[in-house]
Amino acid sequence: MDLEHGSKKPSAEPAAATPACNKLLMQLRDRLVAVQPVVLRAAAALATAVAAAVMALNAQSYTAVVAIVGTRPLMQTFTAKFRDTPAFVYFVIANAIAGAYNLLVLVIRRLILQRRTASLVAHMLDMVIMTLLATGAATAASMADLGKNGNLHARWNPICDRFGSFCSRGGIAIVSSFIGVALMLALNLLSAAANAHRPNVAGH
Repeated sequence: MDLEHGSKKPSAEPAAATPACNKLLMQLRDRLVAVQPVVLRAAAALATAVAAAVMALNAQSYTAVVAIVGTRPLMQTFTAKFRDTPAFVYFVIANAIAGAYNLLVLVIRRLILQRRTASLVAHMLDMVIMTLLATGAATAASMADLGKNGNLHARWNPICDRFGSFCSRGGIAIVSSFIGVALMLALNLLSAAANAHRPNVAGH
């Protein structure tokens, strides 16, 4: 009768397929959400490790004429190292601690996720590490600006015109550290959101 009037019953297959597609999309979304903290933490560990290594290995020598005795010039070699500046030493220590911490958290991540208390402790430590990184990067950046531009009021001359490679490598390390700060900030925001929506189960 339906065929005679040109009508046709709708197929039940699309309706049945829709819940399956929604379930698949939900599972994919949950997996992506679970992977995000791992990717952010791994990237933060890499950025801070690169920053610490580049700054720790940063050194350059510069030879200049300091006096002329008769016709003989007296040469002196000046060496710039990160150890000569306390701000750069603090920078290396802060980034090394951050890199080691993030690697440790990645290793014991499953243990942290099993308990709410451990997750909250990790979140608080993440904030401490982010603060440590931010202060280290900001301190090193202020010293880098002083080395590049000097300070006319204090009569401090810039040194980057003579230690160009040292300043360039230091700049790379500082940029890498600030990337680590941004990644740790994103990680803290995700962790705060996850802990806010996580049920407080007794014994967990």
